[in-house]
Amino acid sequence: MLLRIAQFPLTRLVVLGAGLYFLLGVKNGFRAQFASAPWLALAAVAAMSALGLAVYTAFVRFVERRPVSELSLPGMGRELGLGLLVGAVLYTLCVLILMLLGNYQIIGLNPWSFMLPAVSMALGSGVFEELVYRGVLFRVVEESLGSWISLLVSSLVFGIAHLHNDNATVIGALSISVEAGLLLAGAYMVTRRLWMSIGFHFAWNFTQSGIFSGNVSGNDTGQGLIKASVQGSDWLTGGSFGLEASMVALLMGTAAGVALLLMAVRRGNVMPPLWKHTN
Repeated sequence: MLLRIAQFPLTRLVVLGAGLYFLLGVKNGFRAQFASAPWLALAAVAAMSALGLAVYTAFVRFVERRPVSELSLPGMGRELGLGLLVGAVLYTLCVLILMLLGNYQIIGLNPWSFMLPAVSMALGSGVFEELVYRGVLFRVVEESLGSWISLLVSSLVFGIAHLHNDNATVIGALSISVEAGLLLAGAYMVTRRLWMSIGFHFAWNFTQSGIFSGNVSGNDTGQGLIKASVQGSDWLTGGSFGLEASMVALLMGTAAGVALLLMAVRRGNVMPPLWKHTN
């Protein structure tokens, strides 16, 4: 009886989602505590990320009673690597467009150690946010309501969750809902696994902060490798929220997300809602 209650979709959303979100908060606490010691911060975040993956795996195996196919190891390297490559290239292309328009200028370089804090930031967000928003929210909602409704729900929740960040804006949150919501869910739908979306999420955030010294979703993460001067309208540069709120990133991310969704459709990876299964 208790197992049936635990397996109910709403129960899984609340218990597993809230549990992982709590660990995400603990991870953020460690990052803040070790802000002046980036190697310790990285070690703490890596340990918390491993714990998050273990908690997710244990819940799926012992409560949902199924193989954890979305985190299976065969093919992990290829999918993770592809996500890392796409995330880094996509953000770099956005910056190059701003450079061609004269809105982003490189004025110097910082020591390589300036990139280190961005590694722990990107690792924690890449692992925990993908477990919560794609591994739990998208997957569980999709089981009942189908892929398209789940895509809408998970994208909106993902964007709204960024409203609590320091320099958050409604435009920034909506932009993330569209560009990142489509892209990250699309990566999951194409592969039916989390590795590509984790890789993309990590690479985008690391490239944004660690290399190009940009704010990440409204969070001022400090200087990265490149000293830069960013000028221009907020709609083009993203303003204090960061490039994610810019028209450039919105167009690039949405285009990539739509491409992945079309690929998922061609592969037959779109799930219908539960009521169509029974007809």
